[in-house]
Amino acid sequence: MNPRVPVLVIGGGISGLVCAYALRKRGEETQLVEAMACPGGVIRSEHLDGFLVELGPQSFSATPELRRLASELGISGDLVQAPRKAPRYVLVNGALETVPLNPVALLASSLLGIRTKWNLARDAFGRTQPPQEDESVANFIRRKFGADLLDRLVGPFTSGVYAGDPERLSLRSAFPSIYEAEKSAGSAIRGMLRAAKARKEPRERPALLSFREGNDTLIRALAGSLGPALCCGTRALSIERDATTNSFRVTLKGAGEPQTRLADRLILATPTDVAANLLGGVNAAFESLLAPIEYAPVAIVSLGYRRDDVAHRLQGFGFLVPRSAGLRVLGTVWNSSLFPKRAPKGYVLLTSFVGGATDPQAITLSPEGLFAAVHREIAPILRIREKPVFSNVQIYPRALPQYDLGHAERLEKLDKLLCETPNLRLAGNYLRGPAIGSCVEQALAIASAL
Repeated sequence: MNPRVPVLVIGGGISGLVCAYALRKRGEETQLVEAMACPGGVIRSEHLDGFLVELGPQSFSATPELRRLASELGISGDLVQAPRKAPRYVLVNGALETVPLNPVALLASSLLGIRTKWNLARDAFGRTQPPQEDESVANFIRRKFGADLLDRLVGPFTSGVYAGDPERLSLRSAFPSIYEAEKSAGSAIRGMLRAAKARKEPRERPALLSFREGNDTLIRALAGSLGPALCCGTRALSIERDATTNSFRVTLKGAGEPQTRLADRLILATPTDVAANLLGGVNAAFESLLAPIEYAPVAIVSLGYRRDDVAHRLQGFGFLVPRSAGLRVLGTVWNSSLFPKRAPKGYVLLTSFVGGATDPQAITLSPEGLFAAVHREIAPILRIREKPVFSNVQIYPRALPQYDLGHAERLEKLDKLLCETPNLRLAGNYLRGPAIGSCVEQALAIASAL
């Protein structure tokens, strides 16, 4: 007889862990299975040669849901916050220029030309409407503000968030608040300001967070709260739906022979290729919608240097690189300038990102080739005199989902299909935002609705 599970979550990344945690907190008997030996997905932290290295996201933005979750798990005291006024930089003509972080600073900055500034002012007082068809981020910026802003700020920012190509990313999917602002107010600037004023709940002050012992502190706490309800090293092989009872027959493979579970309710918190393969047995339409979603490959290159060998002051968050600069590095985070204990005393830790949708072949380089390329490119920018004393390379062939043109229409069809498939939910960073905070917010909403 096949054991029955009231709720089964497949996938132990941040989305699956939060779903399972929230459901169990509500008294729902929930089990979570994860194919890998450890949960957490790309959120991983390791102590290597005295350096605290993040093998995935380097930090996360503060949200009310994240803070509440940390408090419930008893790890709020482990949170560390980056300096609020830490400047960001962008590489322009071989030099680092400060990124303006508010409209006044943007208009006063030498980063943008007079024509671009005029276009910004024109948007604030003018009126336009977005086209009916899905519009790329690049086309939106060129239409509204000009190529200058796209090359020097928006393009690098898009690389930093999505590792994506602004020519292919959908504005209404990747940056929905900007799309809605123009649609509702006829002006991106006025619409954003109006939306901020209309927000009723207290607004979380912008802050960049991590944990004292690394981001996977959150993963360890969530996993610990689940106890034996979390089963790692167990892969889902197939899913079949019982149309009579609206339950699901799930075949799982762990260390022994495959076993079957009957799940009354099912949450798939896996990457889209896994979800597409599993749900093809439920309805072929799931596979046709999920399988085409592309992911950008990313290599994360962490380099440690003696502080005396780096002439740059490293006071700030780090820098982004426009694609017009011709470098493979997308951007570099100055970890040891943001959070404590990231590097031994007298050393610094710098983490760079390579690849993305605009340079997918970069990850085919060897780890030695990747850290050599990163050192070669950042050394003149930061005036680094010697080779690194520490290096670590982490490669993700499928790092970040791409919210490309047509993504919103695909999600609408997915939502309709889910409405026709009772007791099934999807969770993951390909739906409503790739950030950790977005995944947590979405997972909590799924648990509440289920």
